[in-house]
Amino acid sequence: MNRSYSISELAEEFEVTTRTLRFYEDKGILSPQRKGTARVYGERDKVRLRLALRGKRLGFSLDDCREIIEMYDPIAGNKVRQLRRLQDKIREHRQVLLSKREDIDVTLKNMAEIEALCEQHLATNSINSPDNNS
Repeated sequence: MNRSYSISELAEEFEVTTRTLRFYEDKGILSPQRKGTARVYGERDKVRLRLALRGKRLGFSLDDCREIIEMYDPIAGNKVRQLRRLQDKIREHRQVLLSKREDIDVTLKNMAEIEALCEQHLATNSINSPDNNS
């Protein structure tokens, strides 16, 4: 039996807002059925949401998440293609993160050097100056 979920049930289960679910719907990740004005999400939407949120935690864009999710077609059997694309995206994102970490390390090193110079300057001035406020 295919269980269905209201927008508030799905939002609560995944600890996201209903606005987030509507946004994911606009992005093509979720496609709920309609019963009148109510959105009704199925198991497929629940799985797609789980995968999209996992992708977001890894730092992928929603477009990347949708692309990878949509590649999966159990009938066509392109799971290998999907997994290779996911690997490519992971490698790309890892490079971005490593580059950012390098930039952060350089910035922290520069900050430490400047802070040490400030400490040195303050120590020198406090010894030679009768007024500690300068």
